[in-house]
Amino acid sequence: MSPGPAHAAIDPAPDPRDALAGFSPLVREWFIDSFAAPTAAQAGAWRSIAAGQHTLVVAPTGSGKTLAAFLSAIDELVSSPGTGTADDVVRGDARPAGEPAPGGETTRRGRCRVLYISPLKALAVDVERNLRSPLTGIAALAAARGETIPHIDVAVRSGDTHAAQRAAFARRGADILITTPESLFLLLTSQARRALTGIETVIVDEVHAVAGTKRGAHLAVSLDRLDALIGRPAQRIGLSATVRPIEEVARFLAGGRAVTVVAPPADKQVDIEVVIPVPDLSEIDAPAADLEGSATGSRAKPSIWPHVEERIVDLIEAHRSTIVFANSRRLAERLTARLNEIHAARLDAQHSDDAAPLDATIIARDTSPPRPAAASTASTIATHSLGMPAQIMAQSGAGMGAPPVLARAHHGSVSREQRAEIEDALKRGVLPAVVATSSLELGIDMGAVDLVIQVESPPSVASGLQRIGRAGHQVGAPSKGVLFPKFRGDLVSAAVATERMRAGLIEKTHVVTNPLDVAAQQIVSICAMDTVTVDELLALLRRSAPFATLGRGALESVLDMLSGRYPSEQFAELRPRLTWDRATDRLIARPGAQRLAVTSGGTIPDRGLYGVFLAGSPEIAPSLDGADSVDPEALSSPETEMTPSPASRGGARASARTGGRRVGELDEEMVYESRVGDVFVLGSSSWRIVDIGRDRVEVTPAPGIPGRLPFWKADSAGRPAELGAAHGGFVREIASTAGTSARDRLTAIGLDPFAADNLLAYLAEQQRATGVLPDDRTLVVERFRDELGDWLVVLHSPYGAAVHAPWALVLAARMRERYGIDVQAQHSDDGIVLRFPDVEYDGSDWGLPDLADLMVLDPDTVRADVTAQLGGSAVFAARFRECAARSLLFPRHQANRRQPLWQQRQRAVQLLEVAADYPEFPVVAEAARECLADVFDVASLALLMRRIAAREVAVVEVTTPAPSPFARSLLFGYVAQFIYEGDSPLAERRAAALTIDPALLAELLGTAEAPSLRDLLDAGALVEVERSLQRLAPDRRARSEDEITDLVRILGPLTAAEIAARSHLGPGSGAAVSAEVGAATNPEAAFEVVPDVAADVSPEKVAAATMSLARLAAARRVIEVRIAGQAQWADPADAALLRDALGVALPEGIAEAFLEPVSDPLSRLLGRYARTHGPFTAAEPAARFGLGVAVVRDALSRLISAGRLVAGEFRPLGGVLGNALGNALGRDLGSDLGGVLGTGAAEGEIEYVDPAVLRLLRRRSLAALRAEVEPVAPETLGRFLPAWNGIEPAHSADRRGAGGQMDRLFRAVEQLAGTQLPASALETLILPARIPEYSSVMLDDAMAAGDVLWSAHGEIGGGDAWIALHLAETAPLTLPVPPDLPGPPPGPLHTAILDVLRRGGAFFFAELVDAVRAAVPHHEGGEDRQAKATLDGPSTATADHILEALWDLVFAGLVTGDTLKPLRARLSGGHAAHRVRQQPPPSRIRSPSRLATLGRRGIGASYEFAARAAHVPGHAAGRWSLLPRLETDPTVRLHAAAELLLDRYGVVTRGSVVAEETPGGFAGIYRVLAAMEESGRIRRGYFVEGLGAAQFADAGAVDRLRAMAPLPGDDGSPSEKRREAPSLDKRGERSAPGALVLASADPANPYGAALPWPEPITAEPAAAQAVSSEQPGTAPPATSPSTGHRPSRRAGAMVCLVDGAPVMYTERGGRTLLTFTTEPGLLARAAGALADVALSGRIEPLTITRVDGASVHGATSPGAAALHQAGFRSTPRGLRLRPGLGGRGPHSSAVEHPDHRDRPAER
Repeated sequence: MSPGPAHAAIDPAPDPRDALAGFSPLVREWFIDSFAAPTAAQAGAWRSIAAGQHTLVVAPTGSGKTLAAFLSAIDELVSSPGTGTADDVVRGDARPAGEPAPGGETTRRGRCRVLYISPLKALAVDVERNLRSPLTGIAALAAARGETIPHIDVAVRSGDTHAAQRAAFARRGADILITTPESLFLLLTSQARRALTGIETVIVDEVHAVAGTKRGAHLAVSLDRLDALIGRPAQRIGLSATVRPIEEVARFLAGGRAVTVVAPPADKQVDIEVVIPVPDLSEIDAPAADLEGSATGSRAKPSIWPHVEERIVDLIEAHRSTIVFANSRRLAERLTARLNEIHAARLDAQHSDDAAPLDATIIARDTSPPRPAAASTASTIATHSLGMPAQIMAQSGAGMGAPPVLARAHHGSVSREQRAEIEDALKRGVLPAVVATSSLELGIDMGAVDLVIQVESPPSVASGLQRIGRAGHQVGAPSKGVLFPKFRGDLVSAAVATERMRAGLIEKTHVVTNPLDVAAQQIVSICAMDTVTVDELLALLRRSAPFATLGRGALESVLDMLSGRYPSEQFAELRPRLTWDRATDRLIARPGAQRLAVTSGGTIPDRGLYGVFLAGSPEIAPSLDGADSVDPEALSSPETEMTPSPASRGGARASARTGGRRVGELDEEMVYESRVGDVFVLGSSSWRIVDIGRDRVEVTPAPGIPGRLPFWKADSAGRPAELGAAHGGFVREIASTAGTSARDRLTAIGLDPFAADNLLAYLAEQQRATGVLPDDRTLVVERFRDELGDWLVVLHSPYGAAVHAPWALVLAARMRERYGIDVQAQHSDDGIVLRFPDVEYDGSDWGLPDLADLMVLDPDTVRADVTAQLGGSAVFAARFRECAARSLLFPRHQANRRQPLWQQRQRAVQLLEVAADYPEFPVVAEAARECLADVFDVASLALLMRRIAAREVAVVEVTTPAPSPFARSLLFGYVAQFIYEGDSPLAERRAAALTIDPALLAELLGTAEAPSLRDLLDAGALVEVERSLQRLAPDRRARSEDEITDLVRILGPLTAAEIAARSHLGPGSGAAVSAEVGAATNPEAAFEVVPDVAADVSPEKVAAATMSLARLAAARRVIEVRIAGQAQWADPADAALLRDALGVALPEGIAEAFLEPVSDPLSRLLGRYARTHGPFTAAEPAARFGLGVAVVRDALSRLISAGRLVAGEFRPLGGVLGNALGNALGRDLGSDLGGVLGTGAAEGEIEYVDPAVLRLLRRRSLAALRAEVEPVAPETLGRFLPAWNGIEPAHSADRRGAGGQMDRLFRAVEQLAGTQLPASALETLILPARIPEYSSVMLDDAMAAGDVLWSAHGEIGGGDAWIALHLAETAPLTLPVPPDLPGPPPGPLHTAILDVLRRGGAFFFAELVDAVRAAVPHHEGGEDRQAKATLDGPSTATADHILEALWDLVFAGLVTGDTLKPLRARLSGGHAAHRVRQQPPPSRIRSPSRLATLGRRGIGASYEFAARAAHVPGHAAGRWSLLPRLETDPTVRLHAAAELLLDRYGVVTRGSVVAEETPGGFAGIYRVLAAMEESGRIRRGYFVEGLGAAQFADAGAVDRLRAMAPLPGDDGSPSEKRREAPSLDKRGERSAPGALVLASADPANPYGAALPWPEPITAEPAAAQAVSSEQPGTAPPATSPSTGHRPSRRAGAMVCLVDGAPVMYTERGGRTLLTFTTEPGLLARAAGALADVALSGRIEPLTITRVDGASVHGATSPGAAALHQAGFRSTPRGLRLRPGLGGRGPHSSAVEHPDHRDRPAER
C-alpha cells in the first residue's frame, strides 16, 4: 500500500522576489514586467513544485493559482525541451526521456509533458485562451533579446473538439494538453494514449468539484492508469478555492501518497449583502406571475418577483459588468426574459419622453434592431407579463420576445457557440449582464465583473463562495455580491449561507468509496488495451483513493458480471465483455470491448436531452478514425455544464464545418409537450419548431415573437446535515437574542434593514403559531387539517434532505405496517410532510396516533430499517438506472444518438427483474451503497436519533388551526413535487384515476369466446422466433470462437454438429442462406419456407467446429460432457447445474467457483430451455436431457406456479406443423438440434412457453397482421368517414329508397350517441346528411315513443346549445360522467323540481308547476319562504320562474323532455346559425307505446291537463323527466366508449378521441382497444398515413377504407381510380365524385380532429405564421394570415368536402368563406353543393361578405368566381343566393351551371 499523506505548510519567502529565483531569466523577467509581486499562494506553490512534491494549492479566487501551476511547467518547457516521439511507446512500455527513437533520430514530435484537467469544458477553453498571454509574452521577450526558445504547442481535447483536431493530436502531440476527465479516459482507451507517455506534470483544477463524486473516482483511476502508462508517477498539482477538509482532498489527489498543502491565510475581501426589496414579504401589493409557479391563466397574485426584477435591473444598470446566478436553467431563462422586458420598457419610456435625456450608457449598449410597434410599449410588456396565455403549460411560462439587450442566459443547454459569444460579449463590455447557472461558477475568468447577484440562496456555502468570487477576479480585488431570497423561508437559508461564506465555513467533502460501476467501466477499458491478471488489476485500482479499500470479493463480483456469469438470454447486455481464465487469472477483452468503453463511457448520467438545431443543418455522423473519435463526454448533467448531450455530437461536428448550427438542448418532457409550430425561448432568443425528430428538434429563428420558456427536470442536491445543524443553531440564537441585538447581528452579517425586519417578523410569527421554534435542539411536529378534511402532519427539522429522505421512507413504511394505510410522505431540506387520511387511529378521539413516538426511530436499527425500504423507493430505481449505465449495461449502439429517458427506465426495470434472483449482483449492491452513503446521510440520521434518545434534542407536538409560516413554506415545496402531475391534461389525469377491472374487461370483451392463441399466432412468426432463439438464423450464428462460447452459455450444452449448424466456421459456411418466413400468411406455406439445416452441416464444417471446440477446451473455456448418451459441449459455469440436475460426470480442472451447489437445478435448466425455445411439450426436454416425462412435468409445474412459464395450446396446426418444421430444421441429423419446434403436440396435449417468448410471438404475429395493411393517404379517410356514417352526395342513388327512414334515424342516433353536437346543426345539417328527406317530426316521434333521449350540455352564444342524442337502452353508458356535468344550479326551485321528478314518470309543464308549488312549503329556511312567496304571486310570473329553473336543470344535463320542440322554440328566439324549418307531421297513427314508456301515469291524467297545456309556451311543451341513472363502473364505461368510437369512426385515432373529449382520454381508451386487439376483436396498425401507429379498426372498416383508396398507376403513383366501384345514377351511369356539405363539428368530418386542416388560400401573400391548436391533442387549425380567420370545429361552421378533401369552409353565420384549392372544377362542385344546402331552406339564407380574407366586391379569386357560377349574386351586403331562379327547386340545377354542357369535366 502507498504511504499515508504527509502535509507540510510552506511559508512564503520574506522577499516575494526570492520565489522567482528558480525560474529561467526569460520567465522571471516576463513575470516581473507583468505583475508587481507573486502572491503568497504562488510563492508557496513554486517552492513545493520545484521540490518535485505533489502539491495542493488552496487559495481564494483571483490569487493566481492557475498561473502558478502553469508557469513552473512553462519554465521547464522553455529551459529543457523534451525529446521522443509518439511512436516510441507501444502498449505502455515507455523509453526514458531523451533516449533516441529507433533509427537514431531525436524529435519533439508527439512530446506531451503537461496535462491540465478541468471539470468543465468551458473552463478548459478559458484556460487555453489565458495561456496565450505568458506564452506570447515570453516568446516576444526572447525575440527582443535575440534568443531562441522552442515553440510550445497547446492542444485542447474535450467533447467539443473536432475529430480532425483529435487525430492531429494523436499524430503530432503537443507540449501542453488541456482536457477533461472523460477525454482523458478516452485517450487511455485508444491508440492516442501513446502521445501521453511523456507526461511529467498533471494539473487538476477545481479539484473540489470532483473529489466527492463518482466522476472524481473515475478520474482517480485514470490518473493511476496514466502513471502505469508512463512508467513513473507524474507530479500532481491540485488547485481549489473551497476545500474542506484539506486532508481528504489531498488524499484524493495523490491516492494516499505524500502531498504538500499550500494554504496561505486568505486575505480576500468578500462583501455580501442580503436584500429584500419590500418592507413586508407577507403583504406584497404588486401582482405578477410567479417565476417559479404556474404560468397559466391571467389571474394576478401578489408576488415579490416584480420588485426583485426591478431592483436587479437597477443594479445591472449601475455597474459595468454583472453576473446573475440562478439555481436552475428554467429560472435563468425566465429571469433573463423579464430583465430584458423591463429594460426594453424603460427604453421605450425614455424614447417617448422628449424632455428626458437618455442615459448614454444605455443608448450605447442598445445596439439591437428596432422592435415591432406592437411590442414597443411598456404597457404591452406589462400586460403580457401579467396575463400569460392559458394554453401555456404551467411549467413553461412565456417570454414576450424582448431583444436581449441587457442580459443573456448562459447554461448547459445553450450551445457552445452561443456560450462563447455570450462570454466574449460580457468581457468586452458589450453585454451588461449574464444570467447563469453553475456553468460560470468554477474558475472561468469573465473579465472585469464588478457585481455578482445570486437569486435565492445558493445550493451550498462552497457554491456561494465560488459564485461571489467571479466578481473582483483580479489579484487583490474585493468580491461584491447581492443575494435576493425568493420567499420568507428562503431568507433564513440566505442569512445562514451569508454568515458562513464570510467565515469561510464550507461543507465537508467525502471521497466516494469503492464505486463498483466506475470499476466495471475502467476494467473494460483497461482490458481492452492490455491483458492483465486479477492481482495486477486489483493493485492498480487500490492505488487510487476511492478504491484503496477495495476487496477482492467485490472485484470478483464485478468480473463475474463482465465475464457473463449472469443470464444474458434474459437481458442481452449481460453478455460477456471479458474472458476470465480462472486457471491463470488472466483477463482478456472480448471483441467490441474497446468500442463499448469509448461509446458508452463516462460517469455523468444521460438525461436523454434533445439537441436543438437550425432547420436544414446537416446531421453528420461521427467519423470513426479509431475508437477514440466518438466522445462519450457529451453526457451532460443538468446544472454542472460538463458537456453537451449525445444528440449534440453530430451537430457539434456540423458546427465546426458550417459555422454553428447547434442551438442548444431541451428536456425530453419539454419536447413531449411541444408540437411543430410552437415558439420557445432558449438562450434569450425565440425559436420556432419546424420538426421534431427522434433525437433532435429543428428550429428556425423567430425574433421578437413571444414564446414558451423551457423547463428542465433535474435532481438538486439537498442541504447537508452539517449545514442543517448550523441552520438550526442560527434560528435558536436569533430567537434567544433581544430585538436590538438580533437586528444588529443580522445587519452585521449583511442583511439590509428590510431583510432583517422580515426575518425577525417571520420567526416571531412562527413562535406565535406553534409556541416553539424548530432548531438544532428542538424538532416540532405540527398537525392541522387540509381543505379536504384530511390531516397534514409537518415535521419541522433543519437537518436537510439527506437526513429527511431516509427518515420519510421509514415513517411511511411504519404507518403502512401499523395502520394498513398508505401515508404520503414528502421530504425537503426543512422537514417532512405527511398526509393522513381522515380515519380513526388507535381509537383516539381526534383522529391521529401519538405522533411524537411514531417519529422517533431506534438508532441501532436505523440503517437496517432504511435498507429494508430502499428497494421500493424511487431514488433507488433512479440510482440503479444510472449505475447500470455506468457499468456499460445500457450501451449506446449509436454514439451520436440520444437514448430516450423512458427507454432507459424500461431497460432498468428489465435488468432489475433479472438481477433480483442474484443477491450478489454488483449493480444492485452499488445502487444500494450509493443511496445509503452518497445520497442519504444515514449516519447523521442515526446520530440524531441517539441525541433524541439522550434528550439532547426534544420533539414537541402541537396542533394548529391553520399551517404555520414554516409549514406554509414547506407545503409550497410539497405541492411543487406534484406540479408536473397537475400540469398534465385533464383527460390524462382522469385516465390515471380510472381503475379498470381486468376480469370484468375480459368478460366484456368475450375473452372466453375469443379465438385461442393457436389461432392467433402466425406460423411464420413462430418459425422466425424459433430460429432466432436457437441462433439458427444466419445473422445470429457464431462467427468466432468467442461467439461459440456464447452459444453454449446461452443455449446450454450442444453437440459438435449442432454448433456447426449455428456457426459460420469451416468450409462452405457461406452457403447458408435463410428463407424469409416472416411474411408467410398461409400456415401451410411454412412447410416450404423453412430451410433444411441438415444441408448446411457438412462433415467439413462439423470437423472445423470440433477443432475449435478442442482449442476452447484446452483454454478451459468449454467442457465436454455426456448427456442422454451424446457427447456435448457446455460452459464451465454450468458445471454445477448439469451435475446437480442431470448427474453428469464432470471433467477435471474446473474452477471451484463453478462447482458450488445450485438450488433447484432442474427448474433452472428447464427455465433456460424455455427461454431459448418456442412452445414445447414435456416430452421434448425429457428426450433432450434423458429424463422421465413425469419428472419434467413436475418441474414445469413448479415454474408455472412461480409465474415463469405459461401452459396452453400455442403452435398452429398442432403436431402436423410441428413434425414438418422439426424435420426441416434438422431433427433427423442423428443428434437433437435443441428440440427446434419439437415433434408437435397431440390434440389436447399441454404445451409450455416462456412468458417473454410468448410476448415476442404475439408481437411478431400482430406485426405480421399489421404489415398486411398498406397505409392510405389522409384524403382517403375524408372519403371513408362520411360513407361510414351513411352520408352520400345529394344526387347519389344510394340516398333514396335504401331502407326505411326510421331505420336510418335509429342508425344515425346509434352512431352519434353521446356526441355533443350544436343544436342548430343537428336537424339542419347532421341528420339530413344521413337521412334523405329528414323531418323533425321523425325525431319527435322516436322521442315520444321512448326510443331516443336527448340531453343538453350548456348554451352557446348566439342562441345555440350543445346537445347529445342517446338510444334509451344505452343511455346509461353514453350520458356523460358526473365530473363532466356542471352540477345542479343552487336554489330552492331547482331542488323542488328535482324532488318532484325523482318520484318517477314524466310531467307536463302544468303538472310540474302544481307539483312544485305543493312541494315548496316543505322546504325550510328563508330562501324557501321567499320562493314560496314568489309562487303565490301571479300565475304567469310563477310559471316563468319555474320554467327558467327547469331550463337550468336541462342545460346542467339532469333533465330531458319527450320532444325537441321546446329546445327549438327556446333557440329560435336567439340567433342560431342554422334554424330548423318546421315541417308538417306525417299523416299516420302514432303508437301509444310512448305512454307506457315515459311514465307510470294514466292516460286520463294527461288529458286532465290538456286544456292548460294549450296555454303553455312553446319552450315548455311536452313532458319532462329526469335522465336515467348513469353506469358508474369505469371499466364498463370505457368498454362502451371504445365500442361507440369504433362504430362512429371505423378507424379510431388519437385525434378523434381527443376531439370528442372522451373521459379518460386516449390513454384510457387505448387500454381497452389494446385488450380488444389482443383478444382478436379488432386490429391495430398504420392504416392512415401520418396519424401514427396507434390506430384501431375492425377488419370490415379496414377493408372498406382500403377499397376507397386510389389504385396505384402504372408508374407506381396513385391514380384517380378507387378500388371501390363508383356509385350509379338513376340511369345506371357512373357519377362523378360528389360534394358533401357537413357541419364542421360533425363526427363525419375528420378535419380538425383526426386530420389537420390544410392551409387555406389567402388573398395576400402568406406571412410567417404561428401554428396553434384549438384543443390539446387535436390537429392544429390552419390560419388565414391576412384576416386571422381559421377553420375549426366550432358550432355553426360548415365545410364542403369534394372527394374527401376540404374545398370550402364557411364560418358561423356564413359571412366569411375560406377555400383550400384554386382548381375551378373542385370549387364549382363545392359551391354547387353549398348552394344546394342554402336553397333547401334548412339553414338561414347565406350572405357572404369575404372570401379568402378579401371583400367579395370586386374580388377575382377562384372561390368568388365559383360562387357566382353557382348562382350567388352580388348585393351591397355581399354575395347572396336568390332562390327561385328558373323555377329550380332545392335539389335542382340552381346549383349547377346555367348551361349544363358548360360544366367542367369531373373526375
